[in-house]
Amino acid sequence: MKELKDLYIIGAGGFGREVAWLVERINEKEPTWNLKGFIDDNASTHGTMQGGYPVVGGCECLKESVDECWVVCAVGSSIVRKKIIDKIKNITKVNFATLIDPSVICSSRINIGEGTIICAGTILTVDIAIGEHVIINLDCTVGHDAILKDYVTIYPSVNVSGCVSVGECTELGTGMQIIQGKRICEKVIVGAGSVVVKDISEEGTYVGVPVRRI
Repeated sequence: MKELKDLYIIGAGGFGREVAWLVERINEKEPTWNLKGFIDDNASTHGTMQGGYPVVGGCECLKESVDECWVVCAVGSSIVRKKIIDKIKNITKVNFATLIDPSVICSSRINIGEGTIICAGTILTVDIAIGEHVIINLDCTVGHDAILKDYVTIYPSVNVSGCVSVGECTELGTGMQIIQGKRICEKVIVGAGSVVVKDISEEGTYVGVPVRRI
């Protein structure tokens, strides 16, 4: 039996608890992770139990650890997630886990960066490039030749068509859709239920069918 890897989830909120469940689902298929608990900089959570796992402290405790460990960041905000990763990425004993739910359907022709989380019910087709520390939530589809750059957040039930490119730190709201071949620049937020039918080349928040900048 292989040795389990010690894992911490950064972010003890609702999505963090969902990621803990994802880890349990992985371990049911093939024991892989020893989930040690949550890391959260909100001091009021320290010492509490969340979803059956302890909140062991803030990110500073990773610097104090003498043992090698793995972490994954379950913070939905792309900008905040990047700040957290930038703060800890140079800690020698910290590695970044990539977590993919056993129910995910995907081809072998996909590149997935470290620290990425892909949740249950998602379908990824062929020739897709997914960056580092990307979150793809429940029940999403990503089509052929799509590019999702670092720190992209895709909320549940999003449909990304083929040949779409999504820039770094962009967030795609629940149930939104992007038609074939469109480009979205970095640091864009697209609201829930929106439809992107043209390229988005300016940072900002976009909503509607079709989307407009607000």
